[in-house]
Amino acid sequence: MNGLDLKKYERMALKRKWWIIVPFLATCLGGLAFGLITPKVYEAKTLILVQSQRVPQDFVRSIVSEGVDERLRTISQQVTSRTNLENIIKEHKLYAEPKKYMDEKVELFREDISIDVSEGDRRRALSEPNAFTISYRSDSPAMAMKIANTLASNFISENLRIRESQAMGTSSFLADELENVQIRLSGKEDELKKYREKFMGGLPEQLDTNLKILERLQSQLDQLQYNLRDAENRYIVLQKELTESGSVRPVAASARDAASDGRMDLATLKNDLITLEAKYTAEHPDVIRTREIIAKMQSVRKNRDGRREELLANADPALKRQVAGVETETKGLRTEIAKLGSEIRWYQIKVEETPKREQELLSLNRDYENLKDLYDSLLKRKLEAEIAVSMEKKQQGEQFRVIDPAKEPQLPIKPDLARLVLITLVLAVCVGGGLAYLVEMTDTSYRTPEDLETDTGVPVLLTMPMRFTEAEIARRKRRQVIAGISVGVGFVVCAMLIVVAAWGVNDSLTYLKTVLEGT
Repeated sequence: MNGLDLKKYERMALKRKWWIIVPFLATCLGGLAFGLITPKVYEAKTLILVQSQRVPQDFVRSIVSEGVDERLRTISQQVTSRTNLENIIKEHKLYAEPKKYMDEKVELFREDISIDVSEGDRRRALSEPNAFTISYRSDSPAMAMKIANTLASNFISENLRIRESQAMGTSSFLADELENVQIRLSGKEDELKKYREKFMGGLPEQLDTNLKILERLQSQLDQLQYNLRDAENRYIVLQKELTESGSVRPVAASARDAASDGRMDLATLKNDLITLEAKYTAEHPDVIRTREIIAKMQSVRKNRDGRREELLANADPALKRQVAGVETETKGLRTEIAKLGSEIRWYQIKVEETPKREQELLSLNRDYENLKDLYDSLLKRKLEAEIAVSMEKKQQGEQFRVIDPAKEPQLPIKPDLARLVLITLVLAVCVGGGLAYLVEMTDTSYRTPEDLETDTGVPVLLTMPMRFTEAEIARRKRRQVIAGISVGVGFVVCAMLIVVAAWGVNDSLTYLKTVLEGT
C-alpha cells in the first residue's frame, strides 16, 4: 500500500480552489454574523464570606444551631420566593416584554440566579469560615451588576433577620418555660413548708432532740415515781397512826395492796386502759388485768375515803395537818406524773413516726430539688440566650460579609466568542474541504495518464501539456489575482474573528475606532 499522495491533494486543492475559498469565507462570515447578532448574556458575581462570630465561643455560645448549608438553603428559598422576586422585578423593570405574565418572569428570574457554595474541606475546624457566590445573568452588564448586588444585600439582611429571630424565639421559649417551672417550684415550696409546719416536732432532723427529751422526761418520771412512793409510804404510816389513835382497826390490807401494787394513780391506769384498748381486743389479758386493777382501786378509794373522813373527825389536829400535806403532795405528784406520761407518749409517737415522715419528706425534697435544678438550668440558659440575642442585635455573631462585590462584566458568557471562532474556523475548513473533495470525487474525467492506463489497459505513449492563448493566459492571471485577494480577505476575516474572540466586541471596536482616528 502506497503512502499518502500529497501531490494528489495539492492538485485537487489548486483545481477546486473556488470550492474551498467560497464556502470557507461564507462560513466565516456566517460565524461572525452569528457572533455579532446573537444576544449577549453577561454574568455578574458577588463573593460573600461566612464570617465566624467575633466573640469567642468560650464566652458566648451561639444558640443558632443550623449549619451554613441549612441556613443558605433556607435563605435561598426566602430570597427567591415569588413575593421577593416580584418586588425586584417591579423595582428594576426586569423582563419588560409586554406579552410575558408575572409567573413567566419569576421563573426566568429564578433561572438567571445562581448560588454556588464553597464548602471547603469537611475535616477542617468548624470555626473556619466558608464562602459562597451569588451570580445573575442579564443582557445588560449594568443590570447584571445591580441585581447581583441587590441579591447579595437581601441575603445578608435575611441572614441577620433569621439569626435574630431564632435567638429571640429561643429566649422567649426559655422565658415561658422558666415562668412555668417557677410557678411549680413555688407550689412545691409551699407544700414543703406546710408539711414541715404540720409535722413540726416529728421531723427526721429532730429525732436526736426527741430522743434526748424522752430520756430527760423518763428520768423526771422515775424521780417523780420515786417521790410518789415515798409520799405513799408516809401516807400509810400516817394512816396507821391515825388508826391507832382512833382505836379502830387499820385500813384493809387489800386496799393498801391495791394502792401499793399499782404504784400509780387511777387516772394513769385509765389512760393506759384507753391505749391498750386501741391496740388489743377486749379479751386481751393486759386489758382484763388493767380493768380489774382499776375496779379494785376505785373500791379501795371509796372505802378509804369513807374511813378517812371518820378517822379525821376524831384525829389530833397536828396529825390532820400532816395527813392533808401528804395527800396534797401525793395529788401533785400524780398530776405531774400524768402530765409527764402524756408528754412521753407524745414524743414516743413522734419517734415512731419518724421513718414515715423521713420517707415522705424525702419524696417532697426530691421533687423540690429536681424542680430547683431544672429552674437553675433554665435560668442559666435564659441568661445565655439573652446575651446571644444581644450579640446578634449588635451583629457580633456569625454573619455574611461581601468581600468581592459584583462589578460590571466586560465579556459576555454567551455566546463564547473564543469557542465560536474556533468552531467557525473548523467548520469553514471542513465545509470548504468537504465540498472540494465531493466535487472532485464526482468528476469522472481522467486526471493522470496512469488513470487512463489503469482504466483502459492501453499504455500511454505520449502526453502534451495544455497550450493557452495570450487571452486565456491573461484571464487565468486575473483569476489567480482574484483568488489571492479572496484568500487574503479570508485570512483577514479569520484574524478579525480571533481578535474579537480574544478582546471582546467592545474592546475590538474601541481599538478599531482609535486606529481610524489616529490615521
